[in-house]
Formats: sequence, structure tokens, C-alpha cells
Amino acid sequence: MATIKNFEDIISWQEARDLNNILGKLINEKRFEHNYKLINQIEGSTGSIMNNIAEGFERGGNREFLQFLFIAKGSCGELRSQLYWALDRQYINQPEFNKLSLHAMKIGSQVQKLITYLEDSEIKGVKYKRRETELKPTS
Repeated sequence: MATIKNFEDIISWQEARDLNNILGKLINEKRFEHNYKLINQIEGSTGSIMNNIAEGFERGGNREFLQFLFIAKGSCGELRSQLYWALDRQYINQPEFNKLSLHAMKIGSQVQKLITYLEDSEIKGVKYKRRETELKPTS
């Protein structure tokens, strides 16, 4: 896996941003019949996916990053459940549901692959790399 320098380089974050924009457009089109609770839930879960990937990365350590990735993955599942809610209330149709749900599952899969990579990695993160450098004796 290539070295990622910014959270914006993470594919799952980019995909989550795309999904957030798609759902935002549906909300802006008044597709959710003023169901503000569902709108808040969807906005919260889609934002949570993006935000937790970003926050975890910015923590600088794999352990913290993993914790936030698990939360992001959980938010993918939460969003998929909310999509059923939107489908059942007929705010979205079946083809829209299928596309959005598949997008959320793709992000969840990408996040899981990143989790697996980090769990197997010998690298602990940039904040630990700095500490190792600071602890090395100088000649």
C-alpha cells in the first residue's frame, strides 16, 4: 500500500465524500418529505464515515486510526439501515436504494481492507516514528 500523506488521499474517504454529496442532493431536492429525524440521521452517519476516517488518520497512530476506522465502518452499516427506512417510506425508489446501498457497502469493504492492512502492519504510525527518532542516541 502506498504511503498516504493526507486523509484526503484515502480512497474510502473520497468515496464517503461522494456518497455524502449524492445524499445531500437528494435531501436538498426535498425527497425526504420533511422527515427531519431521518435527514439528521443520514447527515450524521454519512458525515461520521468521512469524519472518523479523517480524525483517525490525523491522530498519527495506528491504534487510534483503527479505532476510528471501526466507527466509520459501523456508520456505513447505520447508513444502510437508514436507506431501508428511506426506501420503506418511498423517499427513494428501489434502483436508487440499490445504488446507494452498494456504494455504502463498497466503502465499508474499503474501510475493512484498510483495517486489515493496519492490523497486520509493523508500522505504528507517524507519532511513534517521531518518538523512536527522539529516543535514538546521537553520536
